[in-house]
Amino acid sequence: MPKYQYLDPKALARIGKVNLVARGVVEGFVSGLHKSPYHGFSVEFAEHREYTPGDPLKRIDWRAFSRTDRLFVKLFEDETNVRCYLLLDRSGSMAYRHPKSPMSKIEYGCYLTACLAYLMIRQQDSVGLVTFARGKSGFIAPRSTPSHLRVLLEELEKLRAGGGSDLARTFHDLAENIGRRSVIVILSDLLDDQKEVLKALHHFRHRKHEVILFHLLDHAEIGFPFSQLADFVDMETGERIQIDPRYVREEYQREFEEFCAGFRRETAQTLVEYVRVDTSRPFELMLAEYLARRQKLAAAARSSG
Repeated sequence: MPKYQYLDPKALARIGKVNLVARGVVEGFVSGLHKSPYHGFSVEFAEHREYTPGDPLKRIDWRAFSRTDRLFVKLFEDETNVRCYLLLDRSGSMAYRHPKSPMSKIEYGCYLTACLAYLMIRQQDSVGLVTFARGKSGFIAPRSTPSHLRVLLEELEKLRAGGGSDLARTFHDLAENIGRRSVIVILSDLLDDQKEVLKALHHFRHRKHEVILFHLLDHAEIGFPFSQLADFVDMETGERIQIDPRYVREEYQREFEEFCAGFRRETAQTLVEYVRVDTSRPFELMLAEYLARRQKLAAAARSSG
């Protein structure tokens, strides 16, 4: 595979072989990974995949084995793997980067998106990509082939942040148009009308999708380290305001923490998984810890169920 900016082999090595496991019931099937709502399978053949321990022996294609000396399992229409949609915010505010930050929020989001796409395709799941801002959106339908990963990575290479935010409309439209239950992964700074965004997240859950929300924030947005009189500019509207940070720091931090707490509190009630991310932390370490924790919780839920 050609070298791509956002797919770092060293980072993938640090993440290891942890899978992104669907914790709820989704419309797909991978033996040992995800729960399926189906008890029987369609008779319409869809594709092959390599045999993995635990697959029923009756599904092995022995003709393919005689030709290739490798074990393949027949997949039928209802056995297609979990579908995952990666939703990446590309609005203007995502371009923010404090001078001491390692990268902008959009760059951090691209690295996470690339890693997640790689992991999903490695575990034979289908993954699609949605990039969005007001009046600017891109959609790549889910696929599970290695060549599809190249398509996703090439799209990330071209991506630039710009334009306003319209998260709620984007989420509502997708919730209506994604027909089968899927895993929805959102990567955004969530700088939009909080109430409307929460309603749209609830729409996903109402449609039985599993939702993971990565709240991407620059370290300076969290700690507000500014100390001198300066002009602060809205990166989406161009609005400019002059502020002495020393006089507003306490109020800013209080309101900012309440903003985050609002998402954490409301998403917990609707079973949306909320993960606040500081972009000063290496993305591969954050992702590895998150996936390991999620896998343990999924295993515990299955053993108790």
